[in-house]
Amino acid sequence: MAFVKNNAKKQKSKMKDIGGKKLFLMTLPFLIIIFIFAYVPLFGWSFAFFDYKAGHKLLNTNFVGLKYFMVPFSNSILRADIVRVMRNTLAMSFLGIGTSMLPMFFAIFLSEIGFRPYRKVVQTLTTIPHFISWVLVYSVVWSLFSLNDGFVNHLLLKLNLVDAPIAFLGTSNNVWITQWAYGTWKNLGWNAILYISSLNSIDSMLYEAAEIDGAGRFAKIFYITIPGLLPTFFVLLMLSIGNLLNNGMEQYYIFQTAMNKEYIEVLDLYVYNQGIRGNNISYATAVGMLKSLVSLTLLFTANWFSKFVRGESIF
Repeated sequence: MAFVKNNAKKQKSKMKDIGGKKLFLMTLPFLIIIFIFAYVPLFGWSFAFFDYKAGHKLLNTNFVGLKYFMVPFSNSILRADIVRVMRNTLAMSFLGIGTSMLPMFFAIFLSEIGFRPYRKVVQTLTTIPHFISWVLVYSVVWSLFSLNDGFVNHLLLKLNLVDAPIAFLGTSNNVWITQWAYGTWKNLGWNAILYISSLNSIDSMLYEAAEIDGAGRFAKIFYITIPGLLPTFFVLLMLSIGNLLNNGMEQYYIFQTAMNKEYIEVLDLYVYNQGIRGNNISYATAVGMLKSLVSLTLLFTANWFSKFVRGESIF
């Protein structure tokens, strides 16, 4: 009897080992991709420690140590640029964080649509913009708001609401708001998908019990649906705080003009402009490294705060 039990344990342990190896082999291609595209490029950080110029070999350039890390603190012009860029970056990020509940409310709105085919159409139409490149988005915006050929200007002139066309795309007024609006239109449906999945994890018996007690639609949303989605919201909020300085650059690069550069240039776009367009690769790399270190610090701080408040870490 003991022999049979020991043999069964050995077989069970062997099956676990085989299952673990299979899982490792399944995840191995993804680990390789992450290593190639996320860790190998970190070699580029070495440019920050050399006086590097495009076209030269790295080892043939002068080693300057922390020179480019100290430049923003010693040069008043660059220091003013960093302050301006950080202002734009934080403004864009806090606008996103301040309206981060919109995808959750949109997911609730979709779930409350009773006619299933219509709900699928709405969800599909609001998700598709996420997969449209910013170049195409700018083309649409240009066709709507351009100075001479824009539909909106033609309409306003035809209705005699304005005397001259309005330079919607060539002004620095309300740049933060307009960029937030473009980003929200593009990503609202996509960001709501995670909340839609979380809705399915809420126990349906809670809704049945609330209905028996006489709760209406809005009462069920307020007392069951929203509390059920809040854990997902707080995890995403903590991650957003960790990515406070990571706005990306594609959107702002496409919409950047000489007139609005002062307010649209975020940190990622500043690094691109300094490194690629300004051929100041070493300085741009140093700024990018500092940004990554600050983002990492914010992420660990957000994780600690989540564990302190909710008793659960986000990673």
